[in-house]
Amino acid sequence: MGCLIVPKGEICLASFPFGGQVGAKIRPVLLVTGPLGSVPEVLVAYMSSVVSASPLPTDIVLNPALPEHAGTGLKTTTVLRLHKLATIHESDIVRKLGDVSSAVWTEVEARLRLLLGL
Repeated sequence: MGCLIVPKGEICLASFPFGGQVGAKIRPVLLVTGPLGSVPEVLVAYMSSVVSASPLPTDIVLNPALPEHAGTGLKTTTVLRLHKLATIHESDIVRKLGDVSSAVWTEVEARLRLLLGL
């Protein structure tokens, strides 16, 4: 059961692969791209409710209690970890939770440029 057309900037529940081992877990992800290819795949960024006391420069903390993060659909403070990217099949998306604001999306783009040296 996947979302049909998923524009970038949406937060969805999706099957995200484990690093270094076989398997995946349903978790919130940020769509970095919309679907691409004949068998549609999307680039997604990992999200976690475990917020480090020492965030990385590519981490963005989203607190749904703040007005600028209210549209995310998240239930708790969550860190968006832009250095943890994965390409998944569009069919691995379970459902949409919400969207990041345009200000957060601008920050995502800036931090991805920093990460990728663009």
